[in-house]
Amino acid sequence: MADRVTVIGWDGSPLTAAARSALSAATLVAGAAHHLALPEVPPGAERVRLGSLDLAARRIAGHRGSPVVLADGDPGFFGVVRTLRAPQHGLEVEVVPAVSAVAAAFARAGMPWDDAQVVVAHSRTLRRAVNVCRSHPKVAVLTSPGAGPAELALLLDGVHRTFVICEELGTARAQVTVLTSDKVADHSWRDPNVVIVVGGTSAQGGGGWAAGREPGYPSQPRGWALPAGEDRPTAESESPRLRAAQLARLGPRLGDLVWDIGCGSGELSADAARFGAAVIAVDGDPAACIRTDAAARRHGVLLQTVHGRAPHVLERLPEPDVVRIGGGGVPVVTACADRRPERIVTHASTRDEAESIGAALAEGGYAVECALLQSVELDPGDWSERERSVVFLLAGHRREPAF
Repeated sequence: MADRVTVIGWDGSPLTAAARSALSAATLVAGAAHHLALPEVPPGAERVRLGSLDLAARRIAGHRGSPVVLADGDPGFFGVVRTLRAPQHGLEVEVVPAVSAVAAAFARAGMPWDDAQVVVAHSRTLRRAVNVCRSHPKVAVLTSPGAGPAELALLLDGVHRTFVICEELGTARAQVTVLTSDKVADHSWRDPNVVIVVGGTSAQGGGGWAAGREPGYPSQPRGWALPAGEDRPTAESESPRLRAAQLARLGPRLGDLVWDIGCGSGELSADAARFGAAVIAVDGDPAACIRTDAAARRHGVLLQTVHGRAPHVLERLPEPDVVRIGGGGVPVVTACADRRPERIVTHASTRDEAESIGAALAEGGYAVECALLQSVELDPGDWSERERSVVFLLAGHRREPAF
């Protein structure tokens, strides 16, 4: 029974002395077809094509001899090392490192990547990977068959991005292509590939101290649900107190798509984007869309505005994870519930309106929470009452089907 496995990263460059030594003593070699064809693989070693990593790990653990795994790029970066180190396999893992495919892609493109998000796209995560590309100005996507450049571009419909597509890195057929997202689906792409998706602008500058997009950077104020400012008046229903409660119920996060229907001032849309979520802000008033775009620029975030009236405009939007409804009443609530987001948050001015919306959410398969929020803003100069607001906050949480 093997209790030790050597994992060799391969980036197309000649194998190191340590890698050659491990391979020469191997009695089992696991890897992709192009790895198993390397001349350094001993002719007498058992060869295992990597498909299911968990099945391969069990086979390696049961092997009597010296197993070696060959993997593209850095095997510790979204690679086989995590699976092999799982406690149930009982394997001690030694890694011979190589340059990761992401590092190689950015090097080939001549771009820095300490400010990039890195995501993996496969059948289960493709939509979330696309949402990260919507919300961040620089994203590296490790693709897979069926979740490649064409699929990314098609799901980004209506959002302009530049794709830097790096195919078969580390081989003699390596190629880098730069296209706008509307042209990507017209081509076929060779696997494996890494896609760098670039677009939009951000207030974040370079030379930061943490990799990826910092959740809060010095040029931006601390906190969220901040007052819009005297030069940007908001309706009573968009008060910072109500926005704070709505954001708390929504819980937007990286990989989510948020619909903000009736975006108004755009402040909630910008706040949701600051949490890392992708946001589509919808309003029938062109001025509201302009205000929302301005709020996004002010906060240094990316979001998409759509001019149109709900519920009809919602038919052509991609599937949301969470929805905030700023207006439209029961018809909009019902249309959103039909799309089955995880959470729907809205408000009402009267109890009758709250009861109607709550009933619509319940009929749509949501557990309903309702709270009467009253806030009184005081003047700290003389502690007199400056403003009072009363509103019903409604939140619907999708019920999971019982089996």
